[in-house]
Amino acid sequence: MLCVRVWRGLSPLCRGHLSAWKRTQSRTAASRLDLSGMYPPIATPFTPEEDVDYQKLEGNLQKYAKIPFKGQDTQLFMEVQESLDRLQGSVRRTQMVLGLVVQGSNGEYPYLTEEERVEVVKTVRRSLPTDKLLMAGSGCESTRATVQLTEKMAAAGADVVLVVTPCFYKGKMDGRALIQHFTKVADSSPVPVVLYSVPANTGLELPLDAVVQLSQHPNILGLKDSGGDISRIGLIVHRTNTQDFQVLAGSAGFLMAAYSVGAVGGVCALANVLGRELCELESLCVSGRWEEARGLQQRLIEPNAAVTRKLGVPALKQAMEWFGFHGGACRSPLQPLTEAETQQLRRDFSSNGWL
Repeated sequence: MLCVRVWRGLSPLCRGHLSAWKRTQSRTAASRLDLSGMYPPIATPFTPEEDVDYQKLEGNLQKYAKIPFKGQDTQLFMEVQESLDRLQGSVRRTQMVLGLVVQGSNGEYPYLTEEERVEVVKTVRRSLPTDKLLMAGSGCESTRATVQLTEKMAAAGADVVLVVTPCFYKGKMDGRALIQHFTKVADSSPVPVVLYSVPANTGLELPLDAVVQLSQHPNILGLKDSGGDISRIGLIVHRTNTQDFQVLAGSAGFLMAAYSVGAVGGVCALANVLGRELCELESLCVSGRWEEARGLQQRLIEPNAAVTRKLGVPALKQAMEWFGFHGGACRSPLQPLTEAETQQLRRDFSSNGWL
């Protein structure tokens, strides 16, 4: 049996033999796909007319390809061959060379049409070699729409889907409703699912007990937690330790702390700007070099806060321009930074030695 990413790397002939059981194997893939590492939740560039700028998107992807967001597993191709020989049996968790998140909060997905969301994923998939992992946001407000978009994202090339909590009727989104929602999505998804809790944007947090129950679903791979409550992250890791469930920190501001309590990686807006530095922080944490990690983490706190909770996506895009990426304007109604905000953003980076 093969993980979904390995399946995509096979020849067309092999794909033809395996396609009949691909969907049923997604649950097996979920228990074997390694999410550990650093992921940039990539921004969506726009033209001056606010159309998606696919050319500049591809330019950013070429630059991200030079940053070691995930490490290479030298055993990958050996495992593919062994799997082809057996088509059954156990295969250890496989790690990809690079991971990208598309249609996360920093991709301005609420402002894109469904067609644009799918086309952006197709564009990213075409630009990535076959050994690159693509995680795509497919969350919508209704379960039905999320199921349908999840299938489209998988068909567009996503290896994993990131599903945000529905929130418009947040007063009714209790544990029971959310468990039913994510279960139905995971039941039908042809690729593994990662839960996404981002209370700063949704106004609600995925309840801990719901996370624990959902972690038992064979097609739910893990959780991106952007809330920043380290005790909660540690408790989730502790209470799901009998499952093959992986927790990702949703922000660079608490990345080191999240690693210290058992997180396996991060999906961090700041990785769009300081990707190498975040990969270095990851490496220091994984290798137990906590003194060095602490110094680097402290220098990342203020820039991270500036491009997330303080000034948001417009600041992230401005910082991308300073560091040689294509950021540009946001789609309306998001507004560009004021002059005072731009100066504050520059201070947050320069005072920590990044500009």
